Amino acid sequence: MAATPCPVPPDQRPQEEFEQLCRSWFFAWPTRVPQGLDRALLVSWLVFLPITVLVASGSWTLRHDPPRLLAAGAVAALVLPMLLLVRQWLGWSYVHKRLLSEMVEYEESGWYDGQVWEKPLAWRERDLLMARHEVRPILGRLARSMAWTTGLLLVGASLCQAL
Repeated sequence: MAATPCPVPPDQRPQEEFEQLCRSWFFAWPTRVPQGLDRALLVSWLVFLPITVLVASGSWTLRHDPPRLLAAGAVAALVLPMLLLVRQWLGWSYVHKRLLSEMVEYEESGWYDGQVWEKPLAWRERDLLMARHEVRPILGRLARSMAWTTGLLLVGASLCQAL
């Protein structure tokens, strides 16, 4: 890396952006053991559940039907984990796109003076490997979690209608 002069500020290089996400408390959830993401999403759902049940209890019909009240609250509480997953997806897909790109867009001074730098071949190869073997599995985990959460939302909503 030192052999190629790089005008891109260190914190705007795709590999450094990847490292920043890995060090982040929030974005590191899907990088840890597979249960790390599931545990974090479950905790967020459990934290949000009392709030959604309380809001659902404002409905006159649900207030007198505890099973439907709990089901409605549980389904509504899935919105927070879904929003967290979408935010993680956006962050990781941004880094994935930057790693796959042959050019790096960057700001030199922060005054919107956008520049573009073409990656040398060695950097492209390294970034491509990182995108394929590090970031793509993370995006896969996030996609599976979003699919499960969406499925739970749909099943829960249909159960609320059936009760």
